[in-house]
Amino acid sequence: MFGPCRSSITNTQLILKALLDPGLCCCRLVGAKKIELLQNHNQLITLPLKMEIGEAAKPKKTGGRQCSICNQRRPALKRPKTLEQICRECFYAVFEDEIHKVIVDNKLFKSGERIGIGASGGKDSTVLAYVLSELNRRHNYGLDLFLLSVDEGITGYRDDSLETVKRNELQYGLPLKVVSYKDLYGWTMDEIVKMIGLKNNCTFCGVFRRQALDRGAALLKVDKLATGHNADDIAETVLLNILRGDIARLGRCTSIVTGEDGPIPRCKPFKYTYEKEIVIYPCSISIHL
Repeated sequence: MFGPCRSSITNTQLILKALLDPGLCCCRLVGAKKIELLQNHNQLITLPLKMEIGEAAKPKKTGGRQCSICNQRRPALKRPKTLEQICRECFYAVFEDEIHKVIVDNKLFKSGERIGIGASGGKDSTVLAYVLSELNRRHNYGLDLFLLSVDEGITGYRDDSLETVKRNELQYGLPLKVVSYKDLYGWTMDEIVKMIGLKNNCTFCGVFRRQALDRGAALLKVDKLATGHNADDIAETVLLNILRGDIARLGRCTSIVTGEDGPIPRCKPFKYTYEKEIVIYPCSISIHL
């Protein structure tokens, strides 16, 4: 006969002792947390069962979780788009392959075309410039790629991002064209704000910026302008147009190619790409934002 479990005796040892003790006629598990020891004079002793018993009953898994694609390396992340646990190398590959598939399936480009890339210096346009230059080389698209950036003339806002774009020009070997509000309109955005005030200045800037991109694309004589709009941007635009009740824009905003009736169409290679994955992608390779 023995009392409650001592710290020096594990639960596994306790069960073995109970089975071998002639003073006990049975030993059984109660649920998954307790054992009952029934002595020969019908005295019932209930003892706590620690987790090691449950763990001992289960076969131990050998090795860790593997990448769900290559099944060779340990996963580095759970992909936001598919929730797959994959390694860094496989994420790098599937990210680019999906964008290549979007380009091919939607026939975004034709061999020999001049393509302008709207480069703001942010994460979306920087990753777009890198991926398009890589895919163009790897799959032989036959495209002439150019970086196109707009300087609004906002002190302390565009200076750093323009430096990023200039660095991308050297890193990716793509020609860069910078157009400014001052050159195009004779006014910087700072000067416009002084005239009109802070109210509705974003509306003015948005109109001027879209026109500046068109005029810059015309100067480069490009056939199409690629922008870094991603799936999150399009979802936000859809909700905004629903709230505004803007049915006309609601029908256009989800198109992968817009402005086909204008002088220079615009396309969105990142239409099905999640913003989180665009953020993760530069961490997988050496892209300096």
